[in-house]
Amino acid sequence: MAQANKLTSTKVKVQKFGTALSGMIMPNIGAIIAWGLTASIFMTPNGWFPNKEINSLVTPMLRYLLPLLIGYTGGRMVYDERGSVVGAIGTLGVIVGTTEPMFLGAMIMGPLSAWVLKKFDQAFRDKVKSGFEMIYNNFSLGILGMIAAIFAYFIIGPVMAWGSYWASVGVNAIIRVHLLPLANIIIEPAKVLFLNNAIGNGILVPLGIQQAASAGKSVLFLMESNPGPGLGILLAFMLFGKGTSKSSAPGAAIIEFFGGVHEIYFPYVLMKPSLIIAAICGGVTGTALFSMLGGGLKAAASPGSILAILLVSAKGSYFGNIIGVLGAAIVSFVVAAIILKNDKSSGDDLAAKQQQMESMKAESKGKEMPSGQSVHDSVKSYADIKKVIFACDAGMGSSAMGASLLRDKFKKAGIKIPVINTAVRNLKDDAGLLVVTQEELADRALQNTPNAMHISVGNFLSSPKYDQIVANLKALTQIEEKPKTEPQATHPEGSIEGVDFSKVQEVNFIRHDQHVGSATMATNLFATAMKKAGKKTPVKAIRIDELDDDPKHLVIVTPAAKKNLAVRYSDIQTVVVDDLLQDKKLKDLIDKLN
Repeated sequence: MAQANKLTSTKVKVQKFGTALSGMIMPNIGAIIAWGLTASIFMTPNGWFPNKEINSLVTPMLRYLLPLLIGYTGGRMVYDERGSVVGAIGTLGVIVGTTEPMFLGAMIMGPLSAWVLKKFDQAFRDKVKSGFEMIYNNFSLGILGMIAAIFAYFIIGPVMAWGSYWASVGVNAIIRVHLLPLANIIIEPAKVLFLNNAIGNGILVPLGIQQAASAGKSVLFLMESNPGPGLGILLAFMLFGKGTSKSSAPGAAIIEFFGGVHEIYFPYVLMKPSLIIAAICGGVTGTALFSMLGGGLKAAASPGSILAILLVSAKGSYFGNIIGVLGAAIVSFVVAAIILKNDKSSGDDLAAKQQQMESMKAESKGKEMPSGQSVHDSVKSYADIKKVIFACDAGMGSSAMGASLLRDKFKKAGIKIPVINTAVRNLKDDAGLLVVTQEELADRALQNTPNAMHISVGNFLSSPKYDQIVANLKALTQIEEKPKTEPQATHPEGSIEGVDFSKVQEVNFIRHDQHVGSATMATNLFATAMKKAGKKTPVKAIRIDELDDDPKHLVIVTPAAKKNLAVRYSDIQTVVVDDLLQDKKLKDLIDKLN
């Protein structure tokens, strides 16, 4: 058991690291495609429609725009807006320090610069005197950004240039000796373990961009995004599968091939692990055909759909790309058909297997539902649900489709709870969450949202648990409610009478970078009055985006600012005043605060 837990922990760590890498690339795939299409269509002299003026965009997009976007995104992942800005500054030092496209350097300097700034703020921000917040914020970011850029220019840039050069040499050497297809022996099993985005966007896409910049195209873009292996497995289930797996395979095959959502076939392989052999054989075949027939893409194909592949195929590579995809599908189909035809299992359908895996996983973690728990208690556990979040590795394809299915079920059932989708890395432990994830990502989702209700499914597109969620939420209306207390008098929004002072831990004034004077002066005056009255509740002027949505914050605002605040927050407490400096409500507030 200890060994199993250790392996699970290692897998989760690998997934988190891979997701961090892909998280810097995924939001910028559109920009990468824009660069690839521009180069493919207008590059002189090998584009479809060569144009010297438009071609002048290609190199700046490659050298400056894409690395800066990656560094900006990486910094934002670590430390929100301040992190994104300092991440972009640090990345610029890598860019100008070498003539190579610095994608890997951006993936280092973006998060690293933001992490340093975050630690610096944690150490010094609370020591800044009231009224000097703007000076601290601007100059701390500017000085650390300058240092990060200089460090990147002299240290990270040369190291990454050396590493990128030898990485390109290694990849080219592997391609020359025709060993590149062997990489699919690792790629295909890793995909099924939900590392597909980490491998594709975290590793292959940056290397592919670098190769495409010099060679005009890269086969690396096709190695993970090839829909052929998954298509072949699903076609085999259409003909030789049993139960739900057979009936659901046609729809899954269409989504896999044309929609590019590869996660759709992972549960089929997990249900019969021997099918990983079919996926490997298909992947190796596809990459071999791409290499031999001159296949390659100008930019990343995301999602991994045949349509996306055709859109970003390099001129002269269409034949090789199409044959590679079809060859991979045929080989994986043949191998999967042999495995399924010789399968002597009892024929449990896909849903039953998913339910069995979920039950076994719950038992192994000590989360088995007590046998004495009643249906009433099970339904009551849904009483606090305010939002449903579907979370997958990238937060785009499969989770978006699962959320759409449940949203439609909610609409038909008259349930008005919002259903959204996001990446696992972006989950926040807010109150009233129901998080739906794939089983392989359940551990990471639980780490990010330990207080949420969690439901894991094998397949986002065909889980019986959606109907259970709908039934439980509908049943809430049939449970006998507790006797209602006498209705309390309602108070006007923004009045002092509506504030729960027992929850207040901090008083805030909202400042804007363009108009800091009045908020800073109001903060100083209010803090001084609090001190004279012997009150100890902290008083701070902060930006509107720095608030936590928590009733511990009592925010003093004008009527105009209240409207802007209401759009962003629902749980903070507010008092609306006509004048931040001398409204009579301010004295009443001081009397009631601790």
